[in-house]
Amino acid sequence: MPFIKLTKVERKRFLVFISCFICALAAWLFMALNGKYKYIAKTELIYKDEPQNKAFKPLQPDVVDLAVEGTGWQLLFSRLRINPQSITVSLEGLNRRNFILFSEQMDQVNRQLETSQKIIAIKPDTLYFDFSKRTNKRVPIKLTSQLTFVNQYGISSPIILKPAYVNISGPQEELSKISEWATDTLKLSNLQQTTNARIAIRENYSNNISIYPSSVGVVIPVDEFTEKTVEVPLKIINNIDYDDVKLFPKKVQVTFLVALASYQEVDEDFIEAVVDINEWKKLKHSKLTVKINRLPTYCKLIKVFPDKINFIIEK
Repeated sequence: MPFIKLTKVERKRFLVFISCFICALAAWLFMALNGKYKYIAKTELIYKDEPQNKAFKPLQPDVVDLAVEGTGWQLLFSRLRINPQSITVSLEGLNRRNFILFSEQMDQVNRQLETSQKIIAIKPDTLYFDFSKRTNKRVPIKLTSQLTFVNQYGISSPIILKPAYVNISGPQEELSKISEWATDTLKLSNLQQTTNARIAIRENYSNNISIYPSSVGVVIPVDEFTEKTVEVPLKIINNIDYDDVKLFPKKVQVTFLVALASYQEVDEDFIEAVVDINEWKKLKHSKLTVKINRLPTYCKLIKVFPDKINFIIEK
């Protein structure tokens, strides 16, 4: 393919042309991007001034489209950085009616934006709400945790929450679906002694429900664990068709880990070991499997010996 050979003067003229073209394009682009344009931004709503004596439910999603007037630069980067990511809307008007007009709050909303931006319209312009009688409910708090311990240490007794319950208020229909309320995740590592902490109640994602308190105290009893073995008498369950069932042996040895502080306290009365006659009747097993039905939550089962029991049945 032949190459076009330019003289030194022609090359110089070509470079001058290219330079002028680039400068002109940059100047045009700069002027264009400095101009005012309209673009749409999806924005989340945050409510304030909620009615105190009413429970409300939005009848539309908490996301609206903002028609924002801004510079071309903002239009260029709007898909990478939407401004604003959220706007705050006052619900004070719900004390008189069941809808909110954005047109009445446009000045307030615009004060939340950057000075170079201006909201000229919001879609939808009207937010509608459904009202119901506000009620109260008390539900237990559920601790969410990620705990690790130094070797041979663990939780020595039930974790204590202060308070153990949270008060929630809102529509009866929504409260009926709530049986407990979780905390944020409590993360603690290498525990080897009793620890006190404070953790926030998990954020309420519904604007229609109020929660009190917003945080809870946590006491995590930690102790060193040691091994203990006790003899536990066996109990027979589902013995409804037989007069007499003899087990061999009648007791089993249960080995478990227990906190040093509870070593003397925990004995066979805290443990229930059972065998199920249905295992022979329905499954035709020649031996019955030992199951531990009850063991303190702060103890950790290691083994049961023997774990299979011989038996004789007399009708």
